[in-house]
Amino acid sequence: MQSLVIGATGIVGSLIVEKLAQMGERPYALSRRPQNSRDGITWIEGDLDRPDSLSLPSCDVIYSTVHPALLSKVLRGLDLPHTRRIVFFTSTSILTKLNSDDVAERANVRKLADGEYRLQTICEELKIGWTVLRPTLIYAEEKDANLTRVANFIRRFGFFPLAGSGNGRRQPVSAQDLALGAVLAASMQQTSNRTYAVPGAEIVSYREMIGRVFDSLGRRRLILPVPQLVWRLGYKALQRFFPGTNANMGSRMSKDMVFDGSLAARDFGWNPRPFRPKFAPQISSHSTKGAPFHR
Repeated sequence: MQSLVIGATGIVGSLIVEKLAQMGERPYALSRRPQNSRDGITWIEGDLDRPDSLSLPSCDVIYSTVHPALLSKVLRGLDLPHTRRIVFFTSTSILTKLNSDDVAERANVRKLADGEYRLQTICEELKIGWTVLRPTLIYAEEKDANLTRVANFIRRFGFFPLAGSGNGRRQPVSAQDLALGAVLAASMQQTSNRTYAVPGAEIVSYREMIGRVFDSLGRRRLILPVPQLVWRLGYKALQRFFPGTNANMGSRMSKDMVFDGSLAARDFGWNPRPFRPKFAPQISSHSTKGAPFHR
């Protein structure tokens, strides 16, 4: 089987490439910029925003971690006669943020939901099976833009502020588990034309999630509850440490965002690890500076 990974330099995409290579495949990996050659990987330079630059090889499976709207714009024009499956990622945010109070956030989530639907529709027109994976909160120590930013804040200031009690439940999911899950899903016929929530193994409160980041850093838990009104008034001072977010981040700390992964477990053996992050005591030179697609 021959695979192509779109978004191959991203957090999850790069791990899919590694997983396929470890399994003995030589995957194609698409990047907008030239990449150093690596054993077991064939890099292709191209940009979905510039369809004329794309010349994709024949492949059986496509894995995509980019925004689905990007792939949907160019898919009809690609010559992919042997492609039987596209596995692509969106987010459980489609369900949790669709009615956000923040206009820009609401628009972004609707664009994501529309992109998911359009890509599904085009795949069906082209007789290509599709599989959608919707992760919860993704983490990859020192690389993600979620918990790594929390860890960096704790390293710098020694505490972390919570809006309210922080009792909203979460299911952090490892990027490594998502990469394996994508490969397993592509190999199963029963996953064709299905959408799956892929949450982490444990349900923890937002407060406990932050506490485990303290634990991984070897720091005493110093979590400071802040009234919601005070949080909103003071959020501008914090926002520079969490770019790409808004004050609604505080209200969501008390909101449950829990999803059922049993369908994924049944159909392709989804079995993520417990939430035990491993952050280094000091800030790594690889710590994130930008937001990933999945948040």
